[in-house]
Amino acid sequence: MIKRIPFSALKVGMYITDLNNDWIPHNTNRRRGVIRNDETVEKIGRLGVSQVYIDTTRGIDCAEGVPVTDVDSDNEKKLQAAGALSPTGKVSASLEEELRIALQTHQEAQNAVGSLMEDVKKGRELDLAPVQTLADNLRSSVFRNQNALVCLGRIREKDNYLLQHSVNLSVLMSIFGKSMYQPDDSLNQVIMGALLHDIGKILTPDDILHKPGRLTPEEFAVMKDHARHSRDLLQATEGIGELTVLTAAQHHERMDGTGYPEGLKGEAISVYGRMVAIADVYDAITSDRVYHKGMTPSQGLKKLLEWSGDHLDPELVRQFIRCMGLYPVGSLVLLESGRLGVVVEGNNDDQRLPAVKVMYHTRFRMPITVETIDLARPGNQDRIERAVDPKDYAIDVRKFLG
Repeated sequence: MIKRIPFSALKVGMYITDLNNDWIPHNTNRRRGVIRNDETVEKIGRLGVSQVYIDTTRGIDCAEGVPVTDVDSDNEKKLQAAGALSPTGKVSASLEEELRIALQTHQEAQNAVGSLMEDVKKGRELDLAPVQTLADNLRSSVFRNQNALVCLGRIREKDNYLLQHSVNLSVLMSIFGKSMYQPDDSLNQVIMGALLHDIGKILTPDDILHKPGRLTPEEFAVMKDHARHSRDLLQATEGIGELTVLTAAQHHERMDGTGYPEGLKGEAISVYGRMVAIADVYDAITSDRVYHKGMTPSQGLKKLLEWSGDHLDPELVRQFIRCMGLYPVGSLVLLESGRLGVVVEGNNDDQRLPAVKVMYHTRFRMPITVETIDLARPGNQDRIERAVDPKDYAIDVRKFLG
């Protein structure tokens, strides 16, 4: 049986299946196997891990353990509770209409971040003007219809992770900030901070930054320096906003003080730092990477809830789920009719009733005619039963977005 146990209960002879530490986005230490000595336990403790998963059929049991089925059930209840809250935003443009605009903005943002990183590499001063314009364009697109940029964020390649992650984070922070009614100027600064949060990685050696295998403790220490580099580069840039620097500097800080670069704790982390930490973890864990298979959007939201308190701000996590939707765009869901559908647009009034694009029938085990169904449409009798993993049905959700 797989159980989740507190780190304090971990001992020699237990078999670890998951260190449960994907809240460290750059962590590549995913040890599995029997704990053979106390030194290994101490090393895991230094990672800031508070709970791990063990397999009681392959190692020592633990009376304090909670079966993984109970953990998932509890996370699902919390997710449904957050999903019962009314959505935070309205749309003023159709998805089809906004996608045409968003596609250009999304590509321009990637190009701009890439150019700025090249400037840093060559020792040039950062030109903020293009980023300021892009921040305004991203915010405007999100206010018209956030689903367009979210759709584009789900269509990406792991080989271009660095640029795409920066743009996706700026989109998530646009949505997050909008839901909290941030003034336009403040929100634009936060969006810029998200776009530039990883700019310090250009100073990280390529053999560490792109290493496909596990980082050594020394390499991980070098990797963590990128947050400090981002902060220093932005602080040295003329005309930079305070919130831009805060957003970039604090995206890896954690509520229990286990984050970096400063090890800030609780409310010593600005609200923007706590917000960007949530959005950064969510985008990282739902992305395919060289060393990491991305979770589904719903799995990602449940993990945010599981890590709330120790690492992430619980109230802000609930707010993030509220603005992203119970079933974020790109989620594959099973309908009560047995059909599978990809969520392509949220619902302005009820998170539980998005628009989905159906393409497969699980009872007949065959593809069906692709069509978009608005679950909130009067007379529609179908409902979402649960979110499912696309891998279980060999479905590439990206083909049904955009």
